[in-house]
Amino acid sequence: MPIKGNAFVAIWHDIRAESEVEYNRWHTREHMPERLSIPGFMRGRRGVDWKRDRHRYWTLYEGPNLDVFGSPAYLERLNNPTPWSQQIQPAFFNFIRCGCEVLVSLGEGLGGAMATYRISFDSIGEDGFRRAARPVAEQILGLDGIGSVHIGLARPESTGAKTRETALRGTTQDGLFDAAILVDGIGRLELEAALPQISAALARHQLRPAPDDVAVYDLAFALDSMNQG
Repeated sequence: MPIKGNAFVAIWHDIRAESEVEYNRWHTREHMPERLSIPGFMRGRRGVDWKRDRHRYWTLYEGPNLDVFGSPAYLERLNNPTPWSQQIQPAFFNFIRCGCEVLVSLGEGLGGAMATYRISFDSIGEDGFRRAARPVAEQILGLDGIGSVHIGLARPESTGAKTRETALRGTTQDGLFDAAILVDGIGRLELEAALPQISAALARHQLRPAPDDVAVYDLAFALDSMNQG
């Protein structure tokens, strides 16, 4: 299915090597279930690319609107991290996060891998990007191995609050990109084969992300909201 709701938070980061096993245990058993218990959090996903030296991990949270990601309930959790969270958060580095307003979400299902693109649209501006979003998504969705395409406009003000968790984690970088494009594929092999065609589709609309802003992540864990009845 497409993105649940009209907003998402995308996160890229690394974890210090000595903490990676504990990070995966914590994120699966405590952190993502905790996040998905917050009203408005609809689904969470974590991805990994063990071959990457930078931004090895990626996380996506989906919600009905951007207000969820600055809500009192969410901020209460961020300002009262659990003991396990306090242990793990200092192991994060190269942390990029941003809330995004969904412009387009097309397709069905969850795939085995996701390509992520952090986009700057200086050459076409926000209005031009809004006009290009659906044609770009439709072109990418038509490629072999692609299950869904999601395009979000970055709204860093929605996730920029300073909290106890951000203090534990150190440097958090918000607002480093103008938009995010997420391409859900049936697997890494299929997504990597489609990357040149995706790049060509973006270039036709004057969108040329830097190599460091493009990544493919294998799906490691996904969880739906505990609040959905």
